[in-house]
Amino acid sequence: MYSNLVKRLFLLLTISISLIPKAGACTSIIVGKKASVDGSAFITYNQDDYGMFGRLRYFAPGAHPAGTMRPIIDGDTNRPLGSIPEAPYTYAVMGYINEHQVGITETTFGGREELHDTTGIIDYTSLMHIALQRSRTAREAIDVMTSLVEKYGYASEGESFSIVDPNEVWILEMIGKGGKERGAVWVAVRIPDDCIACHANHSRIHRFDMKDKENVRYAKDVITFARKQGYFTGKDMDFSFAEAYAPADFGAIRFCEARVWSFFNRWVEGMERYIDYADGHHIGRAEVMPLYFKPKHKLSLADVMTSMRDHYEGTPFDVSTDIGAGPYGAPYRPTPLTWEWEGKTYFNERPISTQQTAATFILQVRSHLPAPVGGIVWFGNDEPNMVPYTPVYCCATAAPACYDPSEADDVTFSWNSAFWVQNWVANMTYPRYSQLFPDVLKVREQIEHNLLAQQSLIEKQALTLYKEDPKQAADFLTKYSNKVAAGMLQEWKRLGEFLIVKYNDQTVKHETNRHFERDEYGLAKRPVRTGFDSQYRQRIVKETGNRYLLPQ
Repeated sequence: MYSNLVKRLFLLLTISISLIPKAGACTSIIVGKKASVDGSAFITYNQDDYGMFGRLRYFAPGAHPAGTMRPIIDGDTNRPLGSIPEAPYTYAVMGYINEHQVGITETTFGGREELHDTTGIIDYTSLMHIALQRSRTAREAIDVMTSLVEKYGYASEGESFSIVDPNEVWILEMIGKGGKERGAVWVAVRIPDDCIACHANHSRIHRFDMKDKENVRYAKDVITFARKQGYFTGKDMDFSFAEAYAPADFGAIRFCEARVWSFFNRWVEGMERYIDYADGHHIGRAEVMPLYFKPKHKLSLADVMTSMRDHYEGTPFDVSTDIGAGPYGAPYRPTPLTWEWEGKTYFNERPISTQQTAATFILQVRSHLPAPVGGIVWFGNDEPNMVPYTPVYCCATAAPACYDPSEADDVTFSWNSAFWVQNWVANMTYPRYSQLFPDVLKVREQIEHNLLAQQSLIEKQALTLYKEDPKQAADFLTKYSNKVAAGMLQEWKRLGEFLIVKYNDQTVKHETNRHFERDEYGLAKRPVRTGFDSQYRQRIVKETGNRYLLPQ
């Protein structure tokens, strides 16, 4: 009797899931609730993958008749993997946080290639969204995720997941069994409330306390499977998940763990002791970084935003100080990550903030507030250095239109798409970074400052409405989330128009507070032709000698 309903549901889910952004090399930061200035817990997500279209999707709650099947579509390839029984009821999800303030983000660590199970049904993106739709706590999410892969098989490479609720934050690491056995091996560790953590495309869980049943969970065969495959031969107490299932090489450390080190280095004293580890040249000899640390002071939301914009500034890995930064000191490098010259292979540094980010998320949850008000996705639709974060509350019943435009995708431009407007501004800025970025920074900081300053007032109003009627609070916060995102988009369009006028043809027009100056006859004042700075002029002369020397 449900055949037509099931067909329609399958079609709708297939369309929705196929539009979920794909993610490759990502970064996730974790802040426990006692490590933040206001009792918030945070997890973050830079969705990094070239060619990906950044999108914030909303999934409505729903009741599902018995016998309803849920299609599973691989989030990276759009390939149908199969179907599983749908839950009787699914919760609302905004991006990667649900209506109960449960949030999940991820980074792919890959691990041993032979453990990628092509026979599994559940891929990592489906795993995240299913868990969010079925879980009221982080522990429930872990149960959902691990039980699903045990039953249906895990179809992705090794993954690290950050999982948060208002009271706890966990890291869950998982890898398949290569089709040798059904399911996956995994371990989950709770991050202490007063600590911070990070993972960035390499397994971070090494040894773990198997006796701490309250804060550590793991597959019953996580060690025995490693023994059977010849990955581990020592005593159980010496078992390292990362060493067994994701042995480190230079790329895993320098491209991935160095990002983690840079985050810790910003907020933790004494991180210089781990530079030898982070540089990738001392594998097996350098001291491995712990999974988490206590920060030197508590972090604010603004601090978390700053962390997402890291380019290794002031560290040995700083990417803005050598010739690769170009004449305008850009902290970016063109891809690919490695490149060849005269038979030798070289590499680019890989910081947290990179031009390949399609969308950036900061999930904020708060135990002292009711879920509709306490949970927020702070969202940006390009890489975090180039865009402001705007809040979308977890109770919102629609994503802001500019963050989920129906008329835009990865090859379809639209002025109504925050992704394309913000990439337009960013791609004007990259080639002349030191000149243009200060103007971008000024607008970015002004927008975020205003949003952070009014957050308490907005939430006070929402709480008053919530006490009267939770639906009124949800409607209010939905409208607010949409309003600030739409306002940001308009401001970003104006910023782009300003930049193209001010910096046209590699000159700089005179302006004061974004008002261009004119002469006494009404024409724009003659622009300044800046040329290269002294450091880059010196490099040109050193490389070209007297080629460009004027005759004396």
